[in-house]
Amino acid sequence: MPALPHAAPATLHDVAREAGVSLATASRSLNGSARKVNDDYRQRVLAAAARLNYSPNFSAQAIAKGSTSTVALVVSDIADPYFSSIAAGVIRAAEAEGLIVTMAVTERNPERELELVRALRGQRPRVMILTGSRSVDSEHQAALITELTAFTATGGRVVLISQEGLPFNTVVVDNYLGARALANALVAQGYRTFAALTGAETLVTSRDRLAGFADGLAEHGIAIHPDRVVRGEFTRDGGFAAATELLATGLEQVDLVFAVNDVMAIGAMSALREAGIDVPGDIAVAGFDDIDTARDVTPALTTVNIPLTDVGRQAVALALSDTARTGDEAVRVATRVILRASSPAR
Repeated sequence: MPALPHAAPATLHDVAREAGVSLATASRSLNGSARKVNDDYRQRVLAAAARLNYSPNFSAQAIAKGSTSTVALVVSDIADPYFSSIAAGVIRAAEAEGLIVTMAVTERNPERELELVRALRGQRPRVMILTGSRSVDSEHQAALITELTAFTATGGRVVLISQEGLPFNTVVVDNYLGARALANALVAQGYRTFAALTGAETLVTSRDRLAGFADGLAEHGIAIHPDRVVRGEFTRDGGFAAATELLATGLEQVDLVFAVNDVMAIGAMSALREAGIDVPGDIAVAGFDDIDTARDVTPALTTVNIPLTDVGRQAVALALSDTARTGDEAVRVATRVILRASSPAR
């Protein structure tokens, strides 16, 4: 039996004819025009579109408007609760504005980030939000600035959730001050000897957090011995591997291990447990970010709170604000120390 021919998809002209309105009225009713449409006409258009199973041609709209109704969110690692929490805030804020979020993952690779930004420009999003630490020696940074500048030149909005330094609107988390406050709080808890697990030296977030923690300890005449600073991937497995390396050098006399993010801290806790070391009985542990899991692990993790979901919301608000047109607006996010069972008072 021959296959039945597929019906051609309904067009905007079909909807206008079905509703008995002009093409312009149908377009304004369906495409979110700023010009007000009589509610009776709008309801007729919506009903006609439903009957005809009409869906808007977003590619055509993008050509006509110069952009789509999408927010392009670029994250380093969606499996990391830090980024998934920020993404949740972006999605909620975007939906409240009638925008749709698309997401891409860089895997913490600057070259891949650049390729993604180039590809996303072709999709003409209204907003592009880039999350994740900047790299101090990225050879791709100049090219990234060029791509993002070209995007803003055509009316797109760019927001970074990162450190200041690039010529774009930025939601700034003060990693340095947060880590410094954590060091002071831990010394007040009675801790005196420390080890640290950190990321690649080129990552600005990692550098800022380690520097803030070291400077906080220095206020009390305490220093971390270089042999007790271990670098690893910015992941749970990276924390496990870094803690394992630290164990091989010996942790005698170490009171507390500071990891520059919570997922590394959780990996370190697992490595310590596997080695028969009690946390916090033998060694205390602290992290940074206050991801949801930090409250659920045993013992609950001492950390520095960043209101991650709110960070995502603020990024969308900044992107859509009138002040964002200048491209040099910075919104600062406060952090606070959260002391939990992984670092009891000594």
